[in-house]
Amino acid sequence: MKLVWSPETALKAYIDTVKSCERFHESGVAELISAMAAGWNARLIVETWSRGGVIATSIGLAVASRHTDGRHVCIVPDEDSRSAYIEAMEKASLSPEVVVGEPEEVMGGLIGIDFLVVDCRRNDFAKILRVANLGHRGAVLVCKNASSRAVSDFRWRSVVDGGSRRLVRSVFLPVGKGLDIAHVATSGASSSSSKGGSRWFKHIDLKSGEEHVIRK
Repeated sequence: MKLVWSPETALKAYIDTVKSCERFHESGVAELISAMAAGWNARLIVETWSRGGVIATSIGLAVASRHTDGRHVCIVPDEDSRSAYIEAMEKASLSPEVVVGEPEEVMGGLIGIDFLVVDCRRNDFAKILRVANLGHRGAVLVCKNASSRAVSDFRWRSVVDGGSRRLVRSVFLPVGKGLDIAHVATSGASSSSSKGGSRWFKHIDLKSGEEHVIRK
């Protein structure tokens, strides 16, 4: 099995996220990530968050999980972050699961992650990606705030190639403060690259409304 793209579900999640995030006036990161998670029919969506972080992305992921009938889990480092996160999400009438602990430790209890969002401003974001238990269909991994780190500090192949993982393709999008995204195949999951140039995901242009297929 492999991840299968559904443009209809992606569009619905995108529109709902636009409505839910109107008051934040963000740069479109939440809408794009929500559309991706929903479009790939992610059943287990995981993110990391800490006090003071932007909440719009979390709202987008929660919206996506509703469209996929999936599970949205947020990992926070301490009780203060947990309280702040829950309060912010309740204002948006959302209540995803919240787990307190160090991400690399918590990941052991989250099996079959389809969609994972980490913050590049965390020093341990690469370790989080490395220890995540990905789903048998493969997974989409997203690093937000990717422009905040030196390009030479990180390579996708350092965290996904080898063992049961294989990098299918990756792309950097200059949305918000930068999104570095990878599609990863796992053991037993067929790769779209074997079909030669098949699509990865679609991106809706925020200004024109046009839908674009993004390939490596």
